[in-house]
Amino acid sequence: MTRFLPLLLLVFSTCAAMPAYAQDQPDPGKPAEASWNFEEEEEVVPTWTDDLRAQAVDLVAISIFTVFAFVSFFRKSERLKLVTLAAAVVYLGFYKSQLISIVNVFGLMGGNLPLFRYNLAWYLLAAVVVVSTVLWGRVYCGRICAYGAFTQLMDRVVPTRWRVNVPRALERRASLIKYGILAGAITYFVATGDPLIYPYIEPFWMFGLQGKTPALWIGLGALLIATVFVRNAYCRFLCPVGAALGLVSQVTTVFRIKRWSECSTCRICEKKCEWGAIRGPKIVLSECVRCDDCERLYEDTKKCPHHLIIIRRNTLKARPSVTQASEGAL
Repeated sequence: MTRFLPLLLLVFSTCAAMPAYAQDQPDPGKPAEASWNFEEEEEVVPTWTDDLRAQAVDLVAISIFTVFAFVSFFRKSERLKLVTLAAAVVYLGFYKSQLISIVNVFGLMGGNLPLFRYNLAWYLLAAVVVVSTVLWGRVYCGRICAYGAFTQLMDRVVPTRWRVNVPRALERRASLIKYGILAGAITYFVATGDPLIYPYIEPFWMFGLQGKTPALWIGLGALLIATVFVRNAYCRFLCPVGAALGLVSQVTTVFRIKRWSECSTCRICEKKCEWGAIRGPKIVLSECVRCDDCERLYEDTKKCPHHLIIIRRNTLKARPSVTQASEGAL
């Protein structure tokens, strides 16, 4: 028995020491830092005022651009229109890379639009696009879209002799291609839920200078070369966003372009229209981008037959009075 006494004393002393050791250890159920009693910092939640202040510059800039764009639209000024197109390319295109895209159509369908609170400038632009399309038609395509503005400015630089005039019959058929692309893109998105098809049907990514595949850059180059020879080739024949806005404007346009009775026989505006939107006396609302060309012609008293006929009639009515007055004086 005495032989095991040292062993029993060792076990007893170890067991007696264990409670004191356990009291010195942190509770495994608590975080390690809890024993230090540090005060937790409260998380600061940004307010709407903070968000508005952070986006104030963008909101003011997009407002100024929009006001200027519609001043040029209502005044029917060619010079102001060119300034608007240049501003669209520089500001909305290369600086902000902010365009209405087929991705936004996908987002509208899937309820996956940008967060409103943090994208106020984009929603302001989107609201302008929707309201203007309902009221006047595809104003966005003809004046605000950065890519459309870019190709229209190209049209001012490229020599006229390089242009290929697409036959009207072919132009009408080709204008339907963009509706097929829109339908195909929507079908693909519904089937796969994948919006990343957009670089293959839209060249708008060019403004962000994003790293795309060589095939996409080659496609973009081919498209721009085609635009040198065919005016606004992508906007007229291939753009799915233009097709979507065209469908809306065909149904909803409130303030339509004024037409004269002489338009049923006159073809001056039809020949002038670069978008193929005038067919005889009819303006095709889904194709019209409100470029102002025909509206300036309507108001031109030296070119529009309507005004020339009125002037001629007034001249003929005034002649008998002048003749009688001269005879009476004799």
